[in-house]
Amino acid sequence: MPDISARGTGTGADAARRDPAIDLVRFICLVLVVVGHSMMVSPVLHPDGTVTTENTLALQDWFEPIIWIFMVMPLFFVTGGITGLQSWRRLKAGGGTAAQFIRARLLRLVRPATALLAAMVAGLSVAAVLGVDPQVVQLMATGAGMPLWFLAAYLAAQLNIPVLAALHARAPWLVLGVLTALVVAVDCLRGALPDLANANLVFVWCAVQQLGFLAADGYFSGLSRSGLLGIAVAANLLLGLLTGLGLYRGNMLVNLNPPNLTLVILGIAQLAVMELGRPVLAPLAGIPWIGRLLALAGARSLTVYLWHLPLLGAMSGLLLLAPVPKPGSGTAEWWWSRPLVVLALVLLLLPVAAAFGRLEERTTAMRAVRCRPAVAGAAVVVVFIPVADAALNGLSLGLLAAGTACFSVAVLLLSGRPQRARRKRGRKGIASGVK
Repeated sequence: MPDISARGTGTGADAARRDPAIDLVRFICLVLVVVGHSMMVSPVLHPDGTVTTENTLALQDWFEPIIWIFMVMPLFFVTGGITGLQSWRRLKAGGGTAAQFIRARLLRLVRPATALLAAMVAGLSVAAVLGVDPQVVQLMATGAGMPLWFLAAYLAAQLNIPVLAALHARAPWLVLGVLTALVVAVDCLRGALPDLANANLVFVWCAVQQLGFLAADGYFSGLSRSGLLGIAVAANLLLGLLTGLGLYRGNMLVNLNPPNLTLVILGIAQLAVMELGRPVLAPLAGIPWIGRLLALAGARSLTVYLWHLPLLGAMSGLLLLAPVPKPGSGTAEWWWSRPLVVLALVLLLLPVAAAFGRLEERTTAMRAVRCRPAVAGAAVVVVFIPVADAALNGLSLGLLAAGTACFSVAVLLLSGRPQRARRKRGRKGIASGVK
């Protein structure tokens, strides 16, 4: 087997510091997600007093090709694969264990989510006590909890990194091929077994994460620019063929829930484009003020992601009750109002990020706390009990409360005394919250 540990420039597994180009990519992805969601949430107040919500982007056929640009979830998992594999290899090289890796990943993601769930339970409970229609409370719970699906899928992929990394070291392309074959098999059977489609929440995102493993080992950075461009073009042509034949929908928002093969192919295209852009991304990320922005955003990135949709939903709901113009979803006036909505959302996110962003900070290094495999396994089970329920039955106020309790139990299980007091500080990147 050839030595691949030294492959690539900037994304090798032995890189001691974060790759600023990856930080910049994740920042761009986060911005696109926030802006994209601001063009999706559109609550409607009907004459009879009922409230429904419309996904404006999903209803605009002409916007479907542009959704391919805004659908950056595959790129999140590609970059998560790069940084996750690097972190696991560094931990393992220093004598760390898989249980310690799982503990660190759970805490980094579950702590901020627990705060969000608790705030949502409190806010929606107050709304129910004040007489808000139960249908509206349910609608708000479902909409505001949408970011949690990403958290669940990301956790499922990241917690499998020790196993997938071991398989990747033996047969990298075979692992990717098997995962992709499982994705296709689930897609073929989802018509007869609809619930089986949820299995692709694991298979799809683990396959995309494996693309990040390949990138981390330099399999893509060694290609010529024409080769990378050819991969990007071929992947998009294949997407066009699959959607044109009617095998999959052309709307990537529809393909996202539950995910299917189109997102694996889109991930390949996005990875190729990212590698093509490295000569531009790296110098941009090296500009001092951009570097400071990435460090600041990176320290609060998961908080921004988790809170932006609940805040957007709350703001949109209050505007329904306020005596202000309410343009119809998808109208010219509605589109012109989107910049103001994004600006207002950013202003709301600033104090929230300041208040809750510290929960993302790592209090101890991964090797600083012992973690028994049984404890790590118990924490995983506790976290995924409400997650699985939400995937199968949808979110509700009661499930949000149960999730808060389960997440809190997981955090308590994973708390422990450091083995040593030494703390290593380093540059924070955009991936610090979700790396």
